[in-house]
Amino acid sequence: MKKSRRNFSSEEKVAILRRHFVEKVPVSDLCDEYSFHPTQFYRWQKAFFGHGAAAFDRQIKTQEQKFGRKITALEKSFPRRMK
Repeated sequence: MKKSRRNFSSEEKVAILRRHFVEKVPVSDLCDEYSFHPTQFYRWQKAFFGHGAAAFDRQIKTQEQKFGRKITALEKSFPRRMK
């Protein structure tokens, strides 16, 4: 029987990475505890540190700001129709 994939949320991934870096829990122990392969841990680590600079970038726009601008642009491009 085929195993179903387990999807970890962003918060779970960060918590697992934090346990390794802050609490010094070995990767092998984390992999055994959460039942995933070590390469998965290292992919998360690469993604986390690859995008880590964005946390300190003051020019970053939040998703809400982007969404608001997109709505405004769409409203301008599609004027309301009169009934």
